[in-house]
Amino acid sequence: MRSVVAISGASGIIYGVRLLQELPGEKILVISETAKAIIPTETGMTVEQVEALADKVYCDTDLFASISSGSYDYDCMFVAPCSESSVAKFACGIADTLISRAVSVCIKEGRKLIIVPRETPKSAIMLENELKLARCGVVIMDANPGFYPGPKSVEDMVNFIVGRCLDRACIQHSLFKKWGE
Repeated sequence: MRSVVAISGASGIIYGVRLLQELPGEKILVISETAKAIIPTETGMTVEQVEALADKVYCDTDLFASISSGSYDYDCMFVAPCSESSVAKFACGIADTLISRAVSVCIKEGRKLIIVPRETPKSAIMLENELKLARCGVVIMDANPGFYPGPKSVEDMVNFIVGRCLDRACIQHSLFKKWGE
């Protein structure tokens, strides 16, 4: 399996980090410049430590990276966290960074794309942008943890969201106890 993980400049960097820790197979990573500034504040990690979790790392300004082409094959792309600014770019087809270009390619190629918006409350504009993406087949996985598994920590709540992302990508995991188990 080959996955692309993009970390955009929104609070919730831990979702992208946890995905990198849990995804099987080859992991390709792109981190926006804003996300690089947020990483140490929210995680206590350095950008280099996060990058070390991936097999391949591209700069968000590298529009010649392999993932910017529709002929480059991968199974799923995750944008976690996903800023609402990024959502707006994706919904309008703006492809001026590697992250937005890779998302545009993912949508046009009909590949699995899962985004984790981390903004609340949401304006009508934000909701309309997300609806537009959902109509294009994008999975909108808001960072809203379920409480039926009985989370005891922030890590448990993060694991719920990451586990739901993995569920949508058809990847087995044991990050939380599923309903009825």
